[in-house]
Amino acid sequence: MPKRHSLDAVIIGAGVVGAACAYYAARSGLTVAVVDRGPVAGGTTGAGEGNLLVSDKEAGPELDLALLSTRLWRELSGELPPDIEYEPKGGLVVAPDETTLKALRAFAEGQRAAGVSATEVPGDALNSLEPHLAPGHAGGFHYPQDAQVQPAKAAARLLAAARAETYLGEEVTDILRGPDGAVRGVRTPRRELLAPAVVNAAGTWGGDVARLAGAHLPVLPRRGFVLVTEPLPRLVRHKVYAADYIADVASDSAALQSSAVVEGTPAGPVLIGATRERVGFDRSLSLDALRRLASQAAALFPVLADVDVLRAYHGFRPYLPDHLPAIGPDPRVPGLHHACGHEGAGIGLAPATGALVAAGLTGTEPPLESGPFDPSRDFGTPDDAPAAGTAATDDTESAK
Repeated sequence: MPKRHSLDAVIIGAGVVGAACAYYAARSGLTVAVVDRGPVAGGTTGAGEGNLLVSDKEAGPELDLALLSTRLWRELSGELPPDIEYEPKGGLVVAPDETTLKALRAFAEGQRAAGVSATEVPGDALNSLEPHLAPGHAGGFHYPQDAQVQPAKAAARLLAAARAETYLGEEVTDILRGPDGAVRGVRTPRRELLAPAVVNAAGTWGGDVARLAGAHLPVLPRRGFVLVTEPLPRLVRHKVYAADYIADVASDSAALQSSAVVEGTPAGPVLIGATRERVGFDRSLSLDALRRLASQAAALFPVLADVDVLRAYHGFRPYLPDHLPAIGPDPRVPGLHHACGHEGAGIGLAPATGALVAAGLTGTEPPLESGPFDPSRDFGTPDDAPAAGTAATDDTESAK
């Protein structure tokens, strides 16, 4: 079996998070290889909408990570080719009644203290931002920092810019460790890649990769669907969603939850997400989920009621019970680093995650406080979570 020496790190996962880790590691002067059991963006990244959101995050560690990523995505938009479709379109969160608007006001106040730009929009002014929005909303908040990218293209361009050795279609079957327990590389069916550091950016399969190294990381898959309409004139100018989406993101429930997020794209189709449910790696189509999304989107934008939906797709978000990703060195296994568990925010949080991982690999000062993302922390476990090991029994998922 061939062995590859002279690497500083091996990154497991060619999604946008793994690609960002490779990019920032390379910028720090490291030589890295990226290995993935599938293609670039073949797992969660390829099933994402490309959301770069601060609007749905309350003040705290995840919002701090999102604000750093917002700045880094803006920088990357000038460094990477334009086909990543970076679009700083802004977000609009709408409230159907005064009670919900009051709650949004308090939520936005905490966000502003953390550095978020959030402007209240009276109900009678919402149509100046979104002319086709349904009437009758009490008001909303405009978030100019929300943006969008084409996630698969972004992952590919980050990898290309990193000039990393990339091994696709090769599943990591073992993480190599020395007599002292420290990581010394990975093994695939075709080769051994030797390095003093391994980065687990395996998305929904992050728990499996952690187990290969003798560590525990309770990553669970959370399924979500997206509808894609026929190409249209630019009917929707921002990312628009009702306030209950914020509660869905923070929920621990395993049951189906849906709250439409509606946005136009440069190519014309309107994207309609998002549902959430924990069903393991069940890839079957849920007509209930699709009907809910279509109905909620038409309630926000009545003009969409007569529009054709061309297709629907779904993927699995990598979910950790405390709703924070695991980022950085694992103190239980020397040389093992993690960059997974971002749930539906991985695309938005990828650059800041990559910068944190690069700091951990080089032993330099991180760009923000990394303690809340400690991979060895006590995550807690939802009462309805499956037993350890049961989330990754379906090999049809094209994970990292």
